[in-house]
Amino acid sequence: MPDPEAIIKIDRLRVEYRPKGLARSHQVAIQELSLEVRRGEAFGYLGPNGAGKTTTMQVLLGFTPPTSGAASLFGVDVRRPIARQRIGYLPELTYYYKFLTAEELLRFYARLFELTRSETDRRIEELLRLVDLEAVRGKPIRHYSKGMQQRIGLAQALINDPELLLLDEPTSGLDPLGRMQVRGIIQRLKSEGKTVFFSSHELGEVETVCDRVAILNHGEVRAMGSVSELVREHGNNLEQAFLKIIGHAPNPAT
Repeated sequence: MPDPEAIIKIDRLRVEYRPKGLARSHQVAIQELSLEVRRGEAFGYLGPNGAGKTTTMQVLLGFTPPTSGAASLFGVDVRRPIARQRIGYLPELTYYYKFLTAEELLRFYARLFELTRSETDRRIEELLRLVDLEAVRGKPIRHYSKGMQQRIGLAQALINDPELLLLDEPTSGLDPLGRMQVRGIIQRLKSEGKTVFFSSHELGEVETVCDRVAILNHGEVRAMGSVSELVREHGNNLEQAFLKIIGHAPNPAT
């Protein structure tokens, strides 16, 4: 039965791309995808490169139209106008005007959401403290490390105090310290009752913060459940379970 508390609902979703050049067959990015993400849940969306993770997020955000099936946020079909004030999004590849400082960037996004001056000031102070960038708030983003850029990206995704966070590979390319910092932020958001839907290749982060996960391969969900359930059924740890589920048999140790 559908969960009435589900923030994200996807039902038999299919996404095809038109062929390019001399290709004759359509490229299927997502096929018969169904899942639900509950209110206040941290949900990990896993899969190898090209599995369809980013395409799924683009459908949810209204960037890519589904070929068939349905998807909704807060009970509203994603093909209809949705109150974007309730959603925060961090793409895998962020691009900001590098001459802006962290504070200037956050003020720019606050204006897009039509926040008042007092609310903007309050949110900027809270978010710079949350992502540990208070000391460099006046420094141009072009001087930021990869980890700092990811953290200011998280801050901009949170400027409107959204109920739902869609994070596409939030720890991609980060060193262990950067991953730890982003993981801590996600854990805090979860403790505040935010719903977090994020894709990742970092199984350790997923295992630490997620209530449930879905493992995707070739556009299909191959397994879904809590980490403990998947490990119990498919392997001794999440990495082994992941490899088994996507059909990858590692070479035995010699």
